[in-house]
Amino acid sequence: MYGLIGKITATPGQRDALAAILLDGTSAMPGCLSYVVAQDPADADALWVTEVWDSAGSHKASLSLPAVQAAIAKGRPLIAGFGNRVETVPLGGVGLPRTTG
Repeated sequence: MYGLIGKITATPGQRDALAAILLDGTSAMPGCLSYVVAQDPADADALWVTEVWDSAGSHKASLSLPAVQAAIAKGRPLIAGFGNRVETVPLGGVGLPRTTG
């Protein structure tokens, strides 16, 4: 499996609008096992996105999907910047198959 955890900072006051775009544009992504958008309780403009994919290739391919491209185009004006971004190798968890790494 392949995982990503990243922080996105919205332009002031636009966090909820950006979250809605991220959630609406990601309903059908082949190979996506989990996609979670979360508010940062310590930063009124920040979101954390946690993704789990069956492979890095599936993640890369998702960036070409029309719905994902539309979400990127719609959300880009609401993004002030990106913070931490970490690639991970998920080992399993609730709703995910267990792997040996």
